[in-house]
Amino acid sequence: MAQYLYRIRPVRVGFLTDPTAEESARVSEHFAYLKDLTHRGTVLLAGRTQNEDDATFGIVLFEADSMEEAETIMRRDPAVHAGVFQAELFPYEIALVSPRLAEQALRLNAGGVTAPSSRA
Repeated sequence: MAQYLYRIRPVRVGFLTDPTAEESARVSEHFAYLKDLTHRGTVLLAGRTQNEDDATFGIVLFEADSMEEAETIMRRDPAVHAGVFQAELFPYEIALVSPRLAEQALRLNAGGVTAPSSRA
């Protein structure tokens, strides 16, 4: 299986500081979608930068059998599909992994991660 990364950015700059009810709903669906894919073993890592300006972005690192399947996974992301986020897909390959990342994953999964209100 190949690795891919999609980068997401909010379409509307004010989204991070003043999300609409619709945007908040789509981001909650986005988080649930990624959480499900993580539990299935498709998503390897997902997160976002912590700045709240127009340079902010999120990434989703995942595995798929082909570029076409990767594109389908990205386009099915509810926030991408609804136009809350614009997304770009890249073939990707992990070169190095810190053992600390595995420790963090165990803490996140054991703690029942919950979606931040307007975070990617």
